[in-house]
Amino acid sequence: MTQEIELEAVVRQRIRGLRLARGWSLETLAARCFLSPSTLSRIETGHRRIALDQLVLIARALDTTLDQLVEPIDDADVVIRPQPEHSPGLTTWLLSREPSLRGVTVAKMRITSERPAGAENVQVHPGREWFTVLSGTVRLQLGDRVILVGEGDAAEFSTMVPHVLGAHGGPVELLTIFDHDGERAHMHVTADKADIDR
Repeated sequence: MTQEIELEAVVRQRIRGLRLARGWSLETLAARCFLSPSTLSRIETGHRRIALDQLVLIARALDTTLDQLVEPIDDADVVIRPQPEHSPGLTTWLLSREPSLRGVTVAKMRITSERPAGAENVQVHPGREWFTVLSGTVRLQLGDRVILVGEGDAAEFSTMVPHVLGAHGGPVELLTIFDHDGERAHMHVTADKADIDR
C-alpha cells in the first residue's frame, strides 16, 4: 500500500512538472484533457484519486505515455557504478548505460605515459568525438598534427582523421563522448586485440 501511495505521489509530481515545463496553466491542460480545472487541481494536489481513464487523457494531453507517467522510481536507474577497463597506460570508466543512450557513450579516461604512442593505438572511424580535460594535458595527435589540450579545455574533431590521445607531461584525466562508431573503436579495441592475439 505504501508503494502505491508513493507511486501516486510521483505521478502527481510528473503531471504538474510536465504541465509547468510546457508553460501551461491548469485551465490549459484541463481543456486539453477534457477535465475541469478544479478536478485537475485536486488530482495534482492529492485531494482526489486519479482514475485510469483520467490518467490516459492527461498523458495524451501532455504528449507522453501512460507507461512514462507511472514508471516507478528506483535508484538503480539513476546511479551508475562504473567498472574500470584497463589496458597499458589507459583506464576507462563507462559512465552511460549500455546500449548507448541516444547513440552516444560517455566515458571517463585516465591516460598515463605508459600508453604506447605507436600505430597500434591510432584510430580512424566515421563520426565525431568530443572530450574535455579534467586534469593534466592531453596530447591529441590528428594525422600529422599534434595539439596540446590543457585542463579545462575541450576538443571536438572528425574521427575520419587518424587520431590518438596521449598524456603530455604526466597523467591526464578526461571526460569524453563517443558516437556509436567511436564507442566500438575505442571501448572494445582491447577486447578485439585480445581476441586476435589468442
